[in-house]
Amino acid sequence: MEQRKHWWNGNWGRLARRDVFLRADADRWHVEQRSGGAEGVSQFYEFGSEDAAYDLVRGLLAGTDAWRELSPRPPGGWSATDLPMGHPLPAEGGHRPLSSGSGRRPRSPGV
Repeated sequence: MEQRKHWWNGNWGRLARRDVFLRADADRWHVEQRSGGAEGVSQFYEFGSEDAAYDLVRGLLAGTDAWRELSPRPPGGWSATDLPMGHPLPAEGGHRPLSSGSGRRPRSPGV
């Protein structure tokens, strides 16, 4: 199954966050509506056409939330050519190391 689109309502936190995913699998289209972040509750819908799936997505994104489309991660991960100039790749584990002279020091545990 391939993730085609991902929308987020712009809210942080377990109670406020909502996500909508559009996925394709052969000739079937799947929409996931998730409330509460990665460990939240999801509802799943399946459609026989892309148009029908997008009709539901438009309905789910209607309202007052400031929905944003998030880019799906490329199959092989991010490469240096995917990032804007001057932005280093994240280090192993997903954290970007602090460069020397950044003026910031790592926080000590318990602070």
